[in-house]
Amino acid sequence: MKRFLVIISLLSMIFGITAFQCDSTELTSGKLYIQQKNLDRAEEVLMKEVEKNPKSDEGHYLLGYVYGEKGHYEKMLDAFGKSLAISQKFADDIDKQRQYHWAQNFNRGVALFNRAGSQENIDSAEVYFDKSIEAFKTAIKCQPDSMDTYNNLVYAYLNKGDIDAAVPPLEKMIDLGGTADAYSRLGEIYYAKGVEKLNEFAVSKSPNDSSDAQTYFEKAITVLKEGSEKYPDDEPIMLYLQNAYVNAGMEEEAITLFRANVEKKPDDKVAHYNYGSLLLNAKNYEEAEKHLKIAYDMDNEYENAIYNLAVTYVRWGVELRDKAEAAGEEIDDNIMSKFVSAQTFLEKIVAKEPGVSDPAMWELLGRVYAFLGETEKSEDAFQKADQL
Repeated sequence: MKRFLVIISLLSMIFGITAFQCDSTELTSGKLYIQQKNLDRAEEVLMKEVEKNPKSDEGHYLLGYVYGEKGHYEKMLDAFGKSLAISQKFADDIDKQRQYHWAQNFNRGVALFNRAGSQENIDSAEVYFDKSIEAFKTAIKCQPDSMDTYNNLVYAYLNKGDIDAAVPPLEKMIDLGGTADAYSRLGEIYYAKGVEKLNEFAVSKSPNDSSDAQTYFEKAITVLKEGSEKYPDDEPIMLYLQNAYVNAGMEEEAITLFRANVEKKPDDKVAHYNYGSLLLNAKNYEEAEKHLKIAYDMDNEYENAIYNLAVTYVRWGVELRDKAEAAGEEIDDNIMSKFVSAQTFLEKIVAKEPGVSDPAMWELLGRVYAFLGETEKSEDAFQKADQL
Protein backbone atom coordinates (compact mmCIF):
# COMPACT_ATOMS: atom_id res chain seq x y z
CA MET A 1 0.00 0.00 0.00
CA LYS A 2 2.89 2.34 0.72
CA ARG A 3 3.42 5.00 -1.93
CA PHE A 4 4.41 8.63 -2.34
CA LEU A 5 1.94 11.38 -3.18
CA VAL A 6 2.49 14.36 -5.44
CA ILE A 7 2.48 18.00 -4.38
CA ILE A 8 0.38 20.31 -6.54
CA SER A 9 1.63 23.60 -7.92
CA LEU A 10 0.83 26.47 -5.58
CA LEU A 11 0.37 30.12 -6.44
CA SER A 12 1.05 32.69 -3.77
CA MET A 13 -1.79 34.93 -2.68
CA ILE A 14 -1.22 38.67 -2.66
CA PHE A 15 -3.59 40.66 -0.51
CA GLY A 16 -4.84 43.66 -2.39
CA ILE A 17 -6.10 46.70 -0.50
CA THR A 18 -8.93 48.65 -2.06
CA ALA A 19 -9.37 52.40 -1.74
CA PHE A 20 -10.30 53.62 1.69
CA GLN A 21 -13.15 55.92 0.75
CA CYS A 22 -16.26 55.37 2.85
CA ASP A 23 -14.45 52.78 4.99
CA SER A 24 -14.98 52.78 8.73
CA THR A 25 -12.01 53.46 10.97
CA GLU A 26 -11.91 49.75 11.87
CA LEU A 27 -11.86 48.63 8.22
CA THR A 28 -9.14 51.13 7.34
CA SER A 29 -7.05 50.08 10.33
CA GLY A 30 -7.67 46.39 9.64
CA LYS A 31 -6.39 46.69 6.08
CA LEU A 32 -3.28 48.56 7.19
CA TYR A 33 -2.53 46.01 9.90
CA ILE A 34 -2.93 43.21 7.33
CA GLN A 35 -0.53 45.00 5.00
CA GLN A 36 1.94 45.30 7.88
CA LYS A 37 1.50 41.57 8.73
CA ASN A 38 0.28 42.53 12.20
CA LEU A 39 -2.44 39.89 12.24
CA ASP A 40 -3.28 40.08 15.94
CA ARG A 41 -4.07 43.80 15.75
CA ALA A 42 -5.92 43.27 12.47
CA GLU A 43 -8.11 40.62 14.12
CA GLU A 44 -8.75 42.90 17.08
CA VAL A 45 -9.97 45.90 15.07
CA LEU A 46 -11.94 43.79 12.57
CA MET A 47 -13.75 42.07 15.45
CA LYS A 48 -14.80 45.54 16.57
CA GLU A 49 -15.97 46.27 13.02
CA VAL A 50 -18.29 43.25 12.77
CA GLU A 51 -19.55 43.78 16.32
CA LYS A 52 -20.49 47.37 15.50
CA ASN A 53 -21.75 46.46 12.02
CA PRO A 54 -22.86 42.80 11.76
CA LYS A 55 -23.82 43.43 8.10
CA SER A 56 -20.28 44.42 7.14
CA ASP A 57 -19.61 42.02 4.26
CA GLU A 58 -16.08 43.36 3.89
CA GLY A 59 -15.42 43.18 7.62
CA HIS A 60 -16.33 39.50 7.73
CA TYR A 61 -14.30 38.82 4.58
CA LEU A 62 -11.19 40.56 5.98
CA LEU A 63 -11.60 38.79 9.30
CA GLY A 64 -11.78 35.48 7.41
CA TYR A 65 -8.61 36.43 5.58
CA VAL A 66 -6.82 37.06 8.88
CA TYR A 67 -8.05 33.79 10.36
CA GLY A 68 -6.77 31.94 7.30
CA GLU A 69 -3.33 33.54 7.61
CA LYS A 70 -3.25 32.49 11.27
CA GLY A 71 -4.28 28.92 10.43
CA HIS A 72 -7.66 29.16 12.16
CA TYR A 73 -9.55 27.51 9.33
CA GLU A 74 -12.87 26.86 11.07
CA LYS A 75 -13.10 30.54 11.99
CA MET A 76 -12.00 31.50 8.47
CA LEU A 77 -14.76 29.50 6.83
CA ASP A 78 -17.33 30.81 9.31
CA ALA A 79 -16.35 34.43 8.59
CA PHE A 80 -16.40 33.83 4.83
CA GLY A 81 -19.84 32.26 5.15
CA LYS A 82 -21.13 35.32 6.99
CA SER A 83 -19.73 37.63 4.32
CA LEU A 84 -21.40 35.65 1.53
CA ALA A 85 -24.69 35.58 3.43
CA ILE A 86 -24.67 39.37 3.39
CA SER A 87 -23.62 39.82 -0.27
CA GLN A 88 -21.66 38.24 -3.12
CA LYS A 89 -19.34 41.23 -3.41
CA PHE A 90 -16.31 39.32 -2.15
CA ALA A 91 -17.26 35.91 -3.58
CA ASP A 92 -14.33 35.78 -6.03
CA ASP A 93 -11.83 36.79 -3.36
CA ILE A 94 -13.22 34.23 -0.95
CA ASP A 95 -13.06 31.51 -3.59
CA LYS A 96 -9.39 32.32 -4.26
CA GLN A 97 -8.65 32.26 -0.54
CA ARG A 98 -10.32 28.89 -0.13
CA GLN A 99 -8.35 27.49 -3.06
CA TYR A 100 -5.13 28.89 -1.67
CA HIS A 101 -5.63 27.37 1.78
CA TRP A 102 -6.82 24.11 0.23
CA ALA A 103 -3.53 23.91 -1.72
CA GLN A 104 -1.48 24.83 1.35
CA ASN A 105 -3.03 22.07 3.43
CA PHE A 106 -3.07 19.59 0.55
CA ASN A 107 0.67 20.02 0.04
CA ARG A 108 1.31 19.87 3.76
CA GLY A 109 -0.62 16.60 3.89
CA VAL A 110 1.42 15.22 0.98
CA ALA A 111 4.72 16.20 2.59
CA LEU A 112 3.73 14.60 5.90
CA PHE A 113 2.46 11.46 4.12
CA ASN A 114 5.74 11.07 2.26
CA ARG A 115 7.69 11.65 5.46
CA ALA A 116 5.63 8.96 7.20
CA GLY A 117 6.43 6.55 4.38
CA SER A 118 10.16 7.08 4.89
CA GLN A 119 10.13 6.33 8.63
CA GLU A 120 11.70 3.12 9.88
CA ASN A 121 9.97 3.35 13.26
CA ILE A 122 6.29 2.37 13.17
CA ASP A 123 5.29 4.78 15.96
CA SER A 124 7.01 7.69 14.22
CA ALA A 125 5.30 6.82 10.95
CA GLU A 126 1.91 6.78 12.69
CA VAL A 127 2.50 10.27 14.11
CA TYR A 128 3.19 11.63 10.62
CA PHE A 129 0.22 9.78 9.13
CA ASP A 130 -2.02 11.36 11.78
CA LYS A 131 -0.68 14.82 10.94
CA SER A 132 -1.14 14.10 7.24
CA ILE A 133 -4.73 13.02 7.84
CA GLU A 134 -5.51 16.24 9.72
CA ALA A 135 -4.01 18.33 6.92
CA PHE A 136 -6.10 16.55 4.28
CA LYS A 137 -9.22 16.96 6.43
CA THR A 138 -8.56 20.71 6.64
CA ALA A 139 -8.01 20.86 2.88
CA ILE A 140 -11.37 19.15 2.39
CA LYS A 141 -13.05 21.81 4.53
CA CYS A 142 -11.63 24.45 2.20
CA GLN A 143 -12.61 22.56 -0.98
CA PRO A 144 -15.28 19.93 -0.11
CA ASP A 145 -15.49 18.57 -3.67
CA SER A 146 -11.80 17.85 -4.26
CA MET A 147 -11.57 14.20 -5.37
CA ASP A 148 -7.77 14.22 -5.11
CA THR A 149 -7.90 15.25 -1.47
CA TYR A 150 -10.32 12.46 -0.55
CA ASN A 151 -8.13 10.01 -2.44
CA ASN A 152 -5.04 11.06 -0.51
CA LEU A 153 -6.95 10.92 2.77
CA VAL A 154 -7.94 7.33 1.94
CA TYR A 155 -4.33 6.35 1.28
CA ALA A 156 -3.21 7.99 4.53
CA TYR A 157 -5.78 5.98 6.49
CA LEU A 158 -4.94 2.73 4.68
CA ASN A 159 -1.20 3.17 5.17
CA LYS A 160 -1.79 3.91 8.83
CA GLY A 161 -3.84 0.70 9.02
CA ASP A 162 -7.10 2.43 9.97
CA ILE A 163 -9.30 0.60 7.47
CA ASP A 164 -12.66 1.61 8.96
CA ALA A 165 -11.79 5.31 8.76
CA ALA A 166 -11.11 4.97 5.03
CA VAL A 167 -14.75 4.03 4.35
CA PRO A 168 -16.42 7.50 4.66
CA PRO A 169 -13.99 9.29 2.28
CA LEU A 170 -14.32 6.41 -0.20
CA GLU A 171 -18.11 6.73 -0.01
CA LYS A 172 -17.76 10.48 -0.57
CA MET A 173 -15.56 9.86 -3.63
CA ILE A 174 -18.26 7.62 -5.07
CA ASP A 175 -20.88 10.30 -4.34
CA LEU A 176 -18.71 12.77 -6.28
CA GLY A 177 -18.66 10.50 -9.32
CA GLY A 178 -16.25 7.81 -8.21
CA THR A 179 -12.97 6.59 -9.66
CA ALA A 180 -12.42 2.94 -10.48
CA ASP A 181 -9.96 2.81 -7.57
CA ALA A 182 -12.57 4.19 -5.15
CA TYR A 183 -15.07 1.49 -6.12
CA SER A 184 -12.52 -1.33 -5.94
CA ARG A 185 -11.04 -0.10 -2.63
CA LEU A 186 -14.42 0.21 -0.93
CA GLY A 187 -15.59 -3.11 -2.34
CA GLU A 188 -12.35 -4.73 -1.20
CA ILE A 189 -12.83 -3.41 2.35
CA TYR A 190 -16.39 -4.72 2.57
CA TYR A 191 -15.32 -8.04 1.05
CA ALA A 192 -12.39 -8.39 3.50
CA LYS A 193 -14.69 -7.66 6.43
CA GLY A 194 -17.06 -10.34 5.17
CA VAL A 195 -14.23 -12.86 5.01
CA GLU A 196 -13.13 -11.83 8.51
CA LYS A 197 -16.64 -12.46 9.85
CA LEU A 198 -16.78 -15.83 8.07
CA ASN A 199 -13.54 -16.82 9.77
CA GLU A 200 -14.98 -15.75 13.13
CA PHE A 201 -18.11 -17.78 12.42
CA ALA A 202 -15.99 -20.87 11.74
CA VAL A 203 -14.81 -20.65 15.36
CA SER A 204 -17.79 -19.15 17.17
CA LYS A 205 -20.65 -20.77 15.20
CA SER A 206 -22.58 -17.64 16.14
CA PRO A 207 -25.46 -16.80 13.75
CA ASN A 208 -24.59 -13.10 14.26
CA ASP A 209 -21.15 -13.59 12.72
CA SER A 210 -22.66 -15.42 9.75
CA SER A 211 -25.28 -12.69 9.32
CA ASP A 212 -22.65 -9.94 9.55
CA ALA A 213 -20.54 -11.69 6.92
CA GLN A 214 -23.50 -11.85 4.55
CA THR A 215 -24.25 -8.17 5.13
CA TYR A 216 -20.68 -7.18 4.25
CA PHE A 217 -20.66 -9.34 1.12
CA GLU A 218 -23.92 -7.79 -0.01
CA LYS A 219 -22.52 -4.29 0.62
CA ALA A 220 -19.48 -5.23 -1.46
CA ILE A 221 -21.73 -6.50 -4.27
CA THR A 222 -23.77 -3.28 -4.29
CA VAL A 223 -20.67 -1.08 -4.53
CA LEU A 224 -18.77 -3.26 -6.99
CA LYS A 225 -21.74 -3.87 -9.25
CA GLU A 226 -22.21 -0.11 -9.57
CA GLY A 227 -18.49 0.21 -10.23
CA SER A 228 -18.56 -2.54 -12.86
CA GLU A 229 -21.26 -0.66 -14.77
CA LYS A 230 -19.09 2.46 -14.89
CA TYR A 231 -15.74 0.68 -15.31
CA PRO A 232 -16.47 -2.69 -16.96
CA ASP A 233 -12.80 -3.20 -17.88
CA ASP A 234 -11.41 -2.70 -14.39
CA GLU A 235 -9.96 -6.00 -13.27
CA PRO A 236 -9.87 -5.41 -9.48
CA ILE A 237 -13.55 -4.41 -9.47
CA MET A 238 -14.57 -7.52 -11.39
CA LEU A 239 -12.36 -9.78 -9.26
CA TYR A 240 -13.76 -8.59 -5.93
CA LEU A 241 -17.30 -8.64 -7.34
CA GLN A 242 -16.83 -12.25 -8.37
CA ASN A 243 -15.45 -13.24 -4.97
CA ALA A 244 -18.18 -11.37 -3.10
CA TYR A 245 -20.88 -13.17 -5.09
CA VAL A 246 -19.29 -16.56 -4.43
CA ASN A 247 -18.86 -15.96 -0.68
CA ALA A 248 -22.40 -14.62 -0.42
CA GLY A 249 -23.68 -17.89 -1.88
CA MET A 250 -24.91 -16.07 -4.99
CA GLU A 251 -22.86 -18.04 -7.50
CA GLU A 252 -25.64 -18.39 -10.04
CA GLU A 253 -26.25 -14.65 -10.08
CA ALA A 254 -22.53 -14.13 -10.62
CA ILE A 255 -22.36 -16.64 -13.45
CA THR A 256 -25.33 -15.00 -15.17
CA LEU A 257 -23.74 -11.55 -14.84
CA PHE A 258 -20.30 -12.59 -16.05
CA ARG A 259 -21.67 -14.73 -18.88
CA ALA A 260 -23.56 -11.68 -20.15
CA ASN A 261 -20.33 -9.71 -19.94
CA VAL A 262 -18.54 -12.27 -22.13
CA GLU A 263 -21.36 -12.23 -24.65
CA LYS A 264 -21.22 -8.45 -24.75
CA LYS A 265 -17.40 -8.34 -25.04
CA PRO A 266 -16.23 -11.57 -26.71
CA ASP A 267 -12.79 -10.08 -27.48
CA ASP A 268 -12.10 -8.98 -23.92
CA LYS A 269 -9.57 -11.19 -22.13
CA VAL A 270 -10.62 -9.94 -18.68
CA ALA A 271 -14.26 -10.83 -19.34
CA HIS A 272 -13.26 -14.39 -20.29
CA TYR A 273 -10.90 -14.64 -17.32
CA ASN A 274 -13.57 -13.55 -14.83
CA TYR A 275 -16.19 -15.89 -16.28
CA GLY A 276 -13.72 -18.79 -16.45
CA SER A 277 -12.70 -18.21 -12.82
CA LEU A 278 -16.32 -18.36 -11.70
CA LEU A 279 -16.81 -21.60 -13.61
CA LEU A 280 -13.67 -22.94 -11.92
CA ASN A 281 -15.19 -22.23 -8.49
CA ALA A 282 -18.41 -23.91 -9.67
CA LYS A 283 -16.32 -27.01 -10.60
CA ASN A 284 -17.34 -26.73 -14.25
CA TYR A 285 -13.79 -27.46 -15.31
CA GLU A 286 -14.42 -28.00 -19.02
CA GLU A 287 -16.08 -24.61 -19.49
CA ALA A 288 -13.58 -22.96 -17.15
CA GLU A 289 -10.72 -24.29 -19.27
CA LYS A 290 -12.40 -22.97 -22.40
CA HIS A 291 -12.72 -19.37 -21.22
CA LEU A 292 -9.44 -19.20 -19.32
CA LYS A 293 -7.69 -20.56 -22.40
CA ILE A 294 -9.31 -17.86 -24.53
CA ALA A 295 -7.96 -15.23 -22.10
CA TYR A 296 -4.52 -16.85 -22.19
CA ASP A 297 -4.48 -17.08 -25.99
CA MET A 298 -5.23 -13.37 -26.14
CA ASP A 299 -2.30 -12.64 -23.81
CA ASN A 300 0.30 -15.34 -23.17
CA GLU A 301 1.72 -13.32 -20.26
CA TYR A 302 -1.63 -12.90 -18.46
CA GLU A 303 -0.51 -14.15 -15.04
CA ASN A 304 -3.96 -14.50 -13.49
CA ALA A 305 -5.21 -16.56 -16.40
CA ILE A 306 -2.07 -18.72 -16.33
CA TYR A 307 -2.47 -19.44 -12.63
CA ASN A 308 -6.18 -20.23 -12.81
CA LEU A 309 -5.60 -22.49 -15.79
CA ALA A 310 -3.05 -24.39 -13.70
CA VAL A 311 -5.52 -24.65 -10.80
CA THR A 312 -8.27 -25.77 -13.18
CA TYR A 313 -6.13 -28.63 -14.49
CA VAL A 314 -5.03 -29.67 -10.97
CA ARG A 315 -8.58 -29.77 -9.59
CA TRP A 316 -9.92 -31.41 -12.73
CA GLY A 317 -7.20 -34.04 -12.63
CA VAL A 318 -7.74 -34.75 -8.92
CA GLU A 319 -11.49 -35.10 -9.44
CA LEU A 320 -11.03 -37.54 -12.35
CA ARG A 321 -8.37 -39.50 -10.47
CA ASP A 322 -10.53 -39.82 -7.36
CA LYS A 323 -13.49 -41.04 -9.42
CA ALA A 324 -11.32 -43.59 -11.21
CA GLU A 325 -9.87 -44.90 -7.96
CA ALA A 326 -13.32 -45.12 -6.36
CA ALA A 327 -14.52 -47.16 -9.33
CA GLY A 328 -11.42 -49.35 -9.27
CA GLU A 329 -10.36 -48.10 -12.71
CA GLU A 330 -6.91 -47.36 -14.11
CA ILE A 331 -5.53 -43.84 -14.21
CA ASP A 332 -5.73 -43.23 -17.95
CA ASP A 333 -3.92 -40.81 -20.26
CA ASN A 334 -6.80 -38.32 -20.14
CA ILE A 335 -6.36 -37.95 -16.37
CA MET A 336 -2.58 -37.70 -16.62
CA SER A 337 -2.89 -35.05 -19.36
CA LYS A 338 -4.58 -32.72 -16.90
CA PHE A 339 -1.56 -32.84 -14.58
CA VAL A 340 0.80 -32.41 -17.53
CA SER A 341 -1.10 -29.26 -18.55
CA ALA A 342 -1.00 -28.01 -14.95
CA GLN A 343 2.75 -28.60 -14.92
CA THR A 344 3.23 -26.57 -18.09
CA PHE A 345 1.44 -23.51 -16.72
CA LEU A 346 2.93 -23.73 -13.22
CA GLU A 347 6.43 -23.94 -14.64
CA LYS A 348 5.65 -20.82 -16.64
CA ILE A 349 4.62 -19.06 -13.41
CA VAL A 350 7.68 -20.02 -11.35
CA ALA A 351 10.02 -19.05 -14.16
CA LYS A 352 9.64 -15.36 -13.23
CA GLU A 353 8.54 -13.04 -10.45
CA PRO A 354 6.33 -13.04 -8.48
CA GLY A 355 5.85 -16.79 -8.92
CA VAL A 356 9.53 -17.60 -8.52
CA SER A 357 9.39 -16.22 -4.95
CA ASP A 358 5.97 -17.61 -4.05
CA PRO A 359 6.14 -20.74 -1.85
CA ALA A 360 2.51 -21.60 -2.68
CA MET A 361 3.39 -21.90 -6.37
CA TRP A 362 6.28 -24.27 -5.64
CA GLU A 363 4.11 -26.26 -3.23
CA LEU A 364 1.44 -26.76 -5.89
CA LEU A 365 4.04 -27.60 -8.53
CA GLY A 366 5.57 -30.15 -6.13
CA ARG A 367 2.19 -31.85 -5.79
CA VAL A 368 1.77 -31.95 -9.56
CA TYR A 369 5.23 -33.49 -10.03
CA ALA A 370 4.26 -36.10 -7.41
CA PHE A 371 1.05 -36.94 -9.28
CA LEU A 372 3.15 -37.43 -12.41
CA GLY A 373 5.65 -39.67 -10.60
CA GLU A 374 8.52 -37.20 -11.04
CA THR A 375 9.87 -37.76 -7.53
CA GLU A 376 13.14 -35.83 -7.80
CA LYS A 377 11.45 -32.74 -9.26
CA SER A 378 8.73 -32.98 -6.63
CA GLU A 379 11.28 -33.05 -3.79
CA ASP A 380 13.15 -30.09 -5.29
CA ALA A 381 9.92 -28.07 -5.57
CA PHE A 382 8.89 -28.82 -1.99
CA GLN A 383 12.40 -27.92 -0.80
CA LYS A 384 12.16 -24.63 -2.69
CA ALA A 385 8.79 -23.94 -1.02
CA ASP A 386 10.30 -24.62 2.42
CA GLN A 387 13.25 -22.29 1.71
CA LEU A 388 10.88 -19.49 0.72
